[in-house]
Amino acid sequence: MPIDLRSDTITQPTQAMREAIATAEVGDDVLGDDPTVNQLERYVASLLGKDEAVFMPSGTMTNQIALRAHTEPGDEVILESQAHIYYYEGGAPAALSGVTCRLIQGDRGVFTATELEQVLRPTDVHFPRTKLVCLENTHNRGGGKIYPLPEIKAIAKVCQHHGLQLHLDGARLWNACIAQNISAADYVEPFDSVSVCFSKGLGAPVGSALAGSKEFIQRARRFRKMFGGGMRQAGMMAAGAIYALKHHSAYLEADHINARTLAQGLQAIPGIMIEPKTVETNIVMFQTRSLPAQVLVERLRLKGVYILAVGPNTIRAVTNLMVSDQQIQQVPNLVELALNNA
Repeated sequence: MPIDLRSDTITQPTQAMREAIATAEVGDDVLGDDPTVNQLERYVASLLGKDEAVFMPSGTMTNQIALRAHTEPGDEVILESQAHIYYYEGGAPAALSGVTCRLIQGDRGVFTATELEQVLRPTDVHFPRTKLVCLENTHNRGGGKIYPLPEIKAIAKVCQHHGLQLHLDGARLWNACIAQNISAADYVEPFDSVSVCFSKGLGAPVGSALAGSKEFIQRARRFRKMFGGGMRQAGMMAAGAIYALKHHSAYLEADHINARTLAQGLQAIPGIMIEPKTVETNIVMFQTRSLPAQVLVERLRLKGVYILAVGPNTIRAVTNLMVSDQQIQQVPNLVELALNNA
């Protein structure tokens, strides 16, 4: 069986989750008649301390509908330069919402309140109106870096002072909560809207949710329909998400432990560069000194280890509930063999 570390999106439902999915009560979600979707939305809203939530097929959709609901065409959104919303969502801010993106170069995905203040534009007809600031926690291209809550609160104060809305791409928020021992509601209290994912570390087969005020979610539902995200008998998908939230959160700490184990093992390999202390959650980023990353990836695939090259000499490995600690312990030796083409 391959050791698949390409992403935590490769997780598959457990047998118990499959049973919950198969027996879910369903209805027409667009008409508000799916009881399992309604249950999930109420549960997520309560976990996040927000008025309401709306279930959607993907995190890209929840993020992009948040942008559309917070802005009008011609507005400006402020993001970290490597943010998923900007980097991995197909140019959707421009295509779907007609907004421009102003980027801040952060530290592994994290920028400060001071840095935010420095890029804010004065009110002038020459400039787009800045309406929204987006943060990402944990940060994907930042190697799973956690956004510190004190800095989030400082950024929120800047936003309040300037009349800006604050959105969180919380695709891996659950990882940050486990790692910091902070409740989801406390972590997202400063945000006007929050996107969370069920199909990564939690292991549900599909789905994300967007949460916020009652008025905001009503507007978001309109854009969900407009963007093609209106679903019918979606209770089966929602049942997987409910099961994941209630039964799989405990697995995230094991993923974090496995990531640290992997980083420490890789550190001992000549030809690999990694700083284990940067591994805060379940994402491990490392560099090859001379061998191109894609060559190492291809050699490892032949040995049954699946990882991703994310740069000419940069590789990403993501621990997840499909990979055991015993499998993780095998990876450094297989990496060394692949480096030496053995």
